[in-house]
Amino acid sequence: MKTKNTRNILLDNRPTNGAPKGAVLLAAGIGTRMLPITKTIPKPLIRVNGTTLLDHNLNTLERAAVDKVVVNVHHHADQIEEHVEARTTPNIVVSDERDQLLDSGGGTKMALSKLGNEPFYLLNSDSFWIEGARSNLLRLAEFWNPGDMDILLLVTGMAGAIGFDTRGDFQMDDDGRLIRRQEQEVAPFAYAGAAILNPVIFANTPDYPFSLNSLFDKALEQGRLFGLRLEGLWLHVGTPDAIRKAEEAIAKSAA
Repeated sequence: MKTKNTRNILLDNRPTNGAPKGAVLLAAGIGTRMLPITKTIPKPLIRVNGTTLLDHNLNTLERAAVDKVVVNVHHHADQIEEHVEARTTPNIVVSDERDQLLDSGGGTKMALSKLGNEPFYLLNSDSFWIEGARSNLLRLAEFWNPGDMDILLLVTGMAGAIGFDTRGDFQMDDDGRLIRRQEQEVAPFAYAGAAILNPVIFANTPDYPFSLNSLFDKALEQGRLFGLRLEGLWLHVGTPDAIRKAEEAIAKSAA
């Protein structure tokens, strides 16, 4: 089955009927780089432009018509649980990692027990984006092709990444297949903290902490790791200074 080229995706406002209706939102991290702020509040409840990081992502999922979101918790878990109780949409279920922090892979695997067996959105709670012409999550859903893909990452060009100063993560070919940056290389794309995953990739994975990067690498080796370029501006909020940069970018985009 031939994969659609990213250049041919229609940028209109029609909903995608086959879009995932479930999502995992990773919110269990300790937030060490956000100290001293995260001494008293969890990183997902830090406010950027008056809205918590958690709600920036939940709002994005709501706009993409996602029905159910599993949010994992560990650091200051009670605060996140209390916060999400105030939302009526989407339906939020908490995955409790108080006893053991499971890393991104283990946490996602545990969350899936509350979500089901269909492809799902995965979002990190320490970043969000200013949308382009339409929902980037719906664009991901349009490009998603389970015949060719196990994982589809939303990636950003480095010029459109605020608060993220690295050499990039990936090269990408014309069909969207991703190749990891080699050491000492500079790559044009970075993972933007959002993806669609097929839950079958978690079969035979450990029940102890592990990173999602191991699954990214396995899909890459099999030629089943793809990317779609984000339209808009990606805001990575990993440090206290990045809060200011994100708010400046939001203000500039609204001017």
